[in-house]
Amino acid sequence: MSLIGKNIRTLRQRNGWSQGEVAKRLEISIPAFSKIETGITDVNISRLDQIAALFEVSTIDLISKEGEHHQSENTAEINMLREKIASKEEEIINLQKKVIDLYEELRKKDKAML
Repeated sequence: MSLIGKNIRTLRQRNGWSQGEVAKRLEISIPAFSKIETGITDVNISRLDQIAALFEVSTIDLISKEGEHHQSENTAEINMLREKIASKEEEIINLQKKVIDLYEELRKKDKAML
């Protein structure tokens, strides 16, 4: 069994999922997933990304040996950046609302002048 396959199997078992459940979520056949997990089939980057997203881990976590996980180093930074993005998105939404309100106010004034 390959290191990647072993990591995937560990994550699957931690979630209490069968190979069939994971295969269904990945939209592949059970034998195809089994080959990934046992290391018979090499996994491409896009499939690794898909598997990582399913298990909510980084791709690095899938390819790293136990104890070499780099996720914790980046997690705080990623969370901080996500919070900043959410804050900026909220700011944009509020500005859009102000533009709409100003436009409506301007439209009402134009109608009143006619």
